[in-house]
Amino acid sequence: MGKTILVTGATSGFGKAVAEKFAQNGDNLTITGRRKELLINVAKDLITSYNVEVLPLCFDVRKVEEVSNAIESLPEKWKAIDVLVNNAGLAVGLNPIHEGVIDDWERIIDTNVKGLLYMTRYVAPLMVERKQGHIVNIGSIAGKEVYPNGNAYCGSKFAVDAITKGTRIDLLPHNVKVTQVAPGAADTEFSLVRFKGDKQKADNVYKGFTPLSAGDVADAVYYVTTLPDHVNVNDLVLMPTAQASSMHFNKE
Repeated sequence: MGKTILVTGATSGFGKAVAEKFAQNGDNLTITGRRKELLINVAKDLITSYNVEVLPLCFDVRKVEEVSNAIESLPEKWKAIDVLVNNAGLAVGLNPIHEGVIDDWERIIDTNVKGLLYMTRYVAPLMVERKQGHIVNIGSIAGKEVYPNGNAYCGSKFAVDAITKGTRIDLLPHNVKVTQVAPGAADTEFSLVRFKGDKQKADNVYKGFTPLSAGDVADAVYYVTTLPDHVNVNDLVLMPTAQASSMHFNKE
């Protein structure tokens, strides 16, 4: 019998790749996202390609009522969540603090921090009740060190780092594992969203070196969730070989 996995933000990037990785290995999936058509298409592809069960849930993790309704109304068999991957997140804008766009900040904090908290708040009790489960939070190198113009985004990912550590302690008595996977530069929709659709700017970010792929991150997520029961990876930072820190690259 496969596990039951819940992945947020599964319509693209890391989330989609993570869903595919678990499906390849016979696990059933609840996938969430805001873009209904994309979400349904991802679900259909997973079912067709890997013959697993997939439950698509279209809602916005930024809205606590939508999160609570989605989780509380899960059919009973889907409530036995073995792994929650808090992947939904984004960066918007790259401005110095004194030129920051307030709406960008709101989107970043509401998604990366509050959305993660909301999901954890409603899924963790299901794991506590069963005395088993694993929560994986997708962090970032931006949650380990800051870089110019990254103010709000870095702040949100530092929050993810802290929340993950706190969650690990809180769930320790309940046999629930907690892990942060923190990637460096990865070629997904990330930069396209950050630069608000400017593809040239987004592509320039990854010129001169080979960045991580979404699949690389999915492999890391799968790895940490398939270790023996007595082993917990608290924090996994992965980078392209050509990147040593948020600011240090070996570009051709």
